[in-house]
Amino acid sequence: MLLREIIDKCNLKVIEAENLDVEISNGYVGDLLSDVMGNAPGDSIWLTVQSHMNIVAVASIVGVKAIVLCNGLTYEDETREKAKENAIALLSSSENSFKTCMKLFEAGLR
Repeated sequence: MLLREIIDKCNLKVIEAENLDVEISNGYVGDLLSDVMGNAPGDSIWLTVQSHMNIVAVASIVGVKAIVLCNGLTYEDETREKAKENAIALLSSSENSFKTCMKLFEAGLR
Protein backbone atom coordinates (compact mmCIF):
# COMPACT_ATOMS: atom_id res chain seq x y z
CA MET A 1 0.00 0.00 0.00
CA LEU A 2 1.31 3.47 -0.77
CA LEU A 3 2.12 5.74 2.16
CA ARG A 4 -0.19 8.35 0.64
CA GLU A 5 -3.12 5.91 0.89
CA ILE A 6 -2.30 5.04 4.49
CA ILE A 7 -2.20 8.71 5.45
CA ASP A 8 -5.61 9.33 3.88
CA LYS A 9 -7.31 6.21 5.23
CA CYS A 10 -5.94 6.58 8.77
CA ASN A 11 -6.25 10.36 9.09
CA LEU A 12 -2.55 10.85 9.83
CA LYS A 13 -0.87 14.24 9.78
CA VAL A 14 2.24 14.70 7.61
CA ILE A 15 5.03 16.44 9.51
CA GLU A 16 7.94 15.74 7.17
CA ALA A 17 7.91 13.76 3.94
CA GLU A 18 9.91 13.87 0.74
CA ASN A 19 7.93 11.14 -1.01
CA LEU A 20 4.44 9.90 -0.17
CA ASP A 21 4.46 7.34 -2.97
CA VAL A 22 6.70 4.82 -1.20
CA GLU A 23 5.35 1.30 -0.77
CA ILE A 24 4.59 0.24 2.81
CA SER A 25 4.30 -3.51 3.20
CA ASN A 26 4.18 -3.94 6.97
CA GLY A 27 4.00 -2.15 10.30
CA TYR A 28 5.57 -2.25 13.74
CA VAL A 29 4.65 -0.81 17.12
CA GLY A 30 7.36 -0.27 19.69
CA ASP A 31 9.12 2.27 21.86
CA LEU A 32 12.25 0.35 22.82
CA LEU A 33 14.80 1.15 20.10
CA SER A 34 16.71 -2.12 20.43
CA ASP A 35 13.45 -4.04 20.01
CA VAL A 36 12.62 -2.09 16.85
CA MET A 37 16.13 -2.66 15.48
CA GLY A 38 15.82 -6.40 16.06
CA ASN A 39 12.24 -6.94 14.96
CA ALA A 40 10.77 -4.23 12.72
CA PRO A 41 10.57 -5.30 9.08
CA GLY A 42 11.94 -3.16 6.27
CA ASP A 43 9.56 -1.14 4.10
CA SER A 44 7.32 -0.67 7.11
CA ILE A 45 5.58 2.06 9.06
CA TRP A 46 6.60 2.34 12.74
CA LEU A 47 4.30 3.58 15.50
CA THR A 48 5.97 5.02 18.60
CA VAL A 49 5.86 7.69 21.30
CA GLN A 50 9.59 8.41 20.97
CA SER A 51 10.36 11.74 19.32
CA HIS A 52 14.14 12.18 19.63
CA MET A 53 16.43 11.99 16.61
CA ASN A 54 17.68 8.47 17.40
CA ILE A 55 14.41 7.10 16.00
CA VAL A 56 15.51 8.28 12.55
CA ALA A 57 18.82 6.42 12.87
CA VAL A 58 16.97 3.24 13.86
CA ALA A 59 14.49 3.65 11.00
CA SER A 60 17.37 4.09 8.55
CA ILE A 61 19.18 0.98 9.78
CA VAL A 62 16.06 -1.19 9.63
CA GLY A 63 14.60 0.21 6.41
CA VAL A 64 11.49 1.74 7.98
CA LYS A 65 9.96 4.22 5.51
CA ALA A 66 7.70 6.19 7.86
CA ILE A 67 7.38 6.89 11.58
CA VAL A 68 4.08 7.76 13.26
CA LEU A 69 4.32 9.64 16.54
CA CYS A 70 1.20 8.76 18.52
CA ASN A 71 -0.71 10.38 21.41
CA GLY A 72 -0.67 13.82 19.78
CA LEU A 73 3.00 14.28 20.66
CA THR A 74 5.36 16.48 18.63
CA TYR A 75 8.75 15.77 17.09
CA GLU A 76 11.89 17.57 18.17
CA ASP A 77 13.34 19.97 15.58
CA GLU A 78 16.51 17.86 15.29
CA THR A 79 14.40 14.80 14.51
CA ARG A 80 12.62 16.61 11.70
CA GLU A 81 15.91 17.76 10.19
CA LYS A 82 17.45 14.28 10.41
CA ALA A 83 14.34 12.68 8.86
CA LYS A 84 14.54 15.05 5.92
CA GLU A 85 18.22 14.18 5.40
CA ASN A 86 17.41 10.46 5.47
CA ALA A 87 14.15 10.56 3.48
CA ILE A 88 12.14 9.10 6.37
CA ALA A 89 8.54 10.33 6.50
CA LEU A 90 7.40 11.67 9.86
CA LEU A 91 3.70 11.46 10.60
CA SER A 92 1.60 12.05 13.68
CA SER A 93 -1.61 10.71 15.15
CA SER A 94 -3.76 12.16 17.91
CA GLU A 95 -4.73 8.59 18.83
CA ASN A 96 -2.74 6.22 21.04
CA SER A 97 -0.59 3.50 19.49
CA PHE A 98 -3.25 0.81 19.85
CA LYS A 99 -6.00 2.81 18.13
CA THR A 100 -3.61 3.95 15.40
CA CYS A 101 -2.54 0.35 14.84
CA MET A 102 -6.18 -0.69 14.52
CA LYS A 103 -6.73 2.02 11.91
CA LEU A 104 -3.79 0.66 9.91
CA PHE A 105 -5.26 -2.83 10.09
CA GLU A 106 -8.71 -1.62 9.07
CA ALA A 107 -7.12 0.26 6.15
CA GLY A 108 -5.78 -3.05 4.85
CA LEU A 109 -2.17 -3.02 6.04
CA ARG A 110 -1.21 -6.50 7.17
